[in-house]
Amino acid sequence: MNEGSAKEALVLDAVDKTIPKEKEMAKVGKNIIIEGLSGSLGDQLVIKMGKGGQTIISTMPKFPEGRQFTEAQTAQQQRFGEAVAYAKDASKKEPAYPAKAAGTAQSAYNVAMADFLHPPEIVEVDVSAYSGKAGETIRARVQDDVKVKEVKVVIASDQDQLIEQGAATPGDGLWWNYTTTINATSGNVKVIVHAWDLPGHEVSKAAGS
Repeated sequence: MNEGSAKEALVLDAVDKTIPKEKEMAKVGKNIIIEGLSGSLGDQLVIKMGKGGQTIISTMPKFPEGRQFTEAQTAQQQRFGEAVAYAKDASKKEPAYPAKAAGTAQSAYNVAMADFLHPPEIVEVDVSAYSGKAGETIRARVQDDVKVKEVKVVIASDQDQLIEQGAATPGDGLWWNYTTTINATSGNVKVIVHAWDLPGHEVSKAAGS
């Protein structure tokens, strides 16, 4: 047995003594052999570090040989891979992620990854105070699991000719406000709100939809 195989056998033996037989996952406290390890051991175990410093051990997922993935599963795997890549970088650069994770069992990486997988939502577009004149307010209620980065309001004629557009500003709670600057000459206008989150996902919603 070579040195690498001997070390792996030693770790597997330590893990075998640690995990209850009826469980497929365990959190390990102090264990001099496996403490601080992460990665995989052969095709048997996956070891990773929890936020609190615990070593978390689970069995390696098993898939049938020659398994074929559907188009939807392949797309989901690709999206998950993109989320992982985003979270690795953004969790270190974007202050909102460690701030959101503080005081919870989640890490900044977990929060960033979840944020990538969940786009923002425009809950409501309120045009009750808008009659087509300059100086009136259009409001949008927008939510995200971490942070709404930007909200823009677009006003166009019923023939899709742009009348005006501009950035909304944060108001009370989930509300964002936009003050119109132009008197609309068209009788019928469309108001469309666009919103972005930190990962750059864009969603839109028209008033009345």
